[in-house]
Amino acid sequence: MRVPLYQAKAEFFRMLGHPVRIRVLELLQHGPVPVRDLLADIEVEPSSLSQQLAVLRRSGIVVSIREGSTVSYALAGGDVAELLRAARRILTELLAGQSELLVELRQSDTSPPPVPSSG
Repeated sequence: MRVPLYQAKAEFFRMLGHPVRIRVLELLQHGPVPVRDLLADIEVEPSSLSQQLAVLRRSGIVVSIREGSTVSYALAGGDVAELLRAARRILTELLAGQSELLVELRQSDTSPPPVPSSG
């Protein structure tokens, strides 16, 4: 039985839904990174990083590269980096809107209360 496209998309976004995975993808945007450097940058237990890298590898969005005793990871394609840039743009717009709302709320807190009309 074929999986509907919307369900496949939901599973894809669910796979991305972990902070360590997102951080790994951010670090891999500029090229392959050795596991030891990922560990230093992300500051998680090696077993946790290994587990998250396995999820990303199984999904096919990262690949592992072995050079001697060093294992590095890289993005499987440039589309993931574009997705992360798009997410950054969307978050920037959302947060800018929230910031404007916060300013309005703060201004309304300092304005005098409305005077009841008598009549």
